[in-house]
Amino acid sequence: MNINNGVASTPPPPTTSRPRILLSIPDVERAAFISPETHAALNQLGEVTAIAPAQLQSLEAFAAAAAETDIFITAWGFPRLDAEHLAAAPNLICVVHAASSLHALVSDAFWAAGIPITQAGAAMAPAVAELSLTFTLSLLRRVHQLDHSLRSGTNWDDARTVPRAREISGARIGVVGASRTGRRYIDACRALGAEVRVYDPYLLKGDPLAASSTTLHGLMANSDVLAIHAPATSETVGLIGAAELALMPDGAAFVNTARSTIVDMEALYKEVHSGRIDAALDVFDAEPLPVDDPWRSLPNVLLTPHLGGATVDSRRRAGGIVVDELRRFISGRPLEHALTRTDLERMG
Repeated sequence: MNINNGVASTPPPPTTSRPRILLSIPDVERAAFISPETHAALNQLGEVTAIAPAQLQSLEAFAAAAAETDIFITAWGFPRLDAEHLAAAPNLICVVHAASSLHALVSDAFWAAGIPITQAGAAMAPAVAELSLTFTLSLLRRVHQLDHSLRSGTNWDDARTVPRAREISGARIGVVGASRTGRRYIDACRALGAEVRVYDPYLLKGDPLAASSTTLHGLMANSDVLAIHAPATSETVGLIGAAELALMPDGAAFVNTARSTIVDMEALYKEVHSGRIDAALDVFDAEPLPVDDPWRSLPNVLLTPHLGGATVDSRRRAGGIVVDELRRFISGRPLEHALTRTDLERMG
């Protein structure tokens, strides 16, 4: 699928019988994405040259590597494809992004060039949804508080005074964002007997989740666990502020494995610090999270360092998507995970 300012068309075939492929994934992640089997599959599709993004940061180094390249396989840290970099890669006909977010990679000049681009973000959806479910179960069962009580020196009987746990079966789960990750999370919660409602202004009438939709304020006020699965866009920045958080029932839990910009983190901290609600977070305004950040000291939170999508399995799936998309492109078939500029604006 060729993309020009959001308009899709049929992709052009590669200009060579064996396209020249530049594989550029950070050294620390390359083996996770590109197993020996995946590398062998790539070598069957074209002439592969592997160079770490760190070695491409100067325009001169980039030009030396990209001048004869037909296809880029990228991930984090790859140079932004602006007008200068595109001029240095005159044979570029396709970009396959092994990670998810494209914001740091593409530019106005890239979209104007009409070069097809696809990404492997779908590989991470099951992993992020599973972490969100793990958070949900842990908060409902008070695992975080019980663990903290025992580790902090509290005696056995005192630790057992932590508020009584809840089961997920019958719990009211609210989901902000019917994204692919949100849908995986919803399916998992419902499979365990939870009552799930969702807020997403873009749900269509025929969508299976439409019958479960509600307003944001209705969701906030009637959820035992609120999970964020919306993208970070201009529409969702600050979507949940102090007024919305105040609607949450006492003893409720807040789960965010999406983006911190969706919620007023200062307002959330005040609610959690008060002990009125608990939280589990994989994303923060400052990353890496500073050593002295006050979130670290709260006994009623679970914290992970923005690794929700980073599992052994998700990386292998991403490598598989890269290979599959390249096969599609080289054979002239539509790309399954291609993105347009409009898609990117909606996804955040």
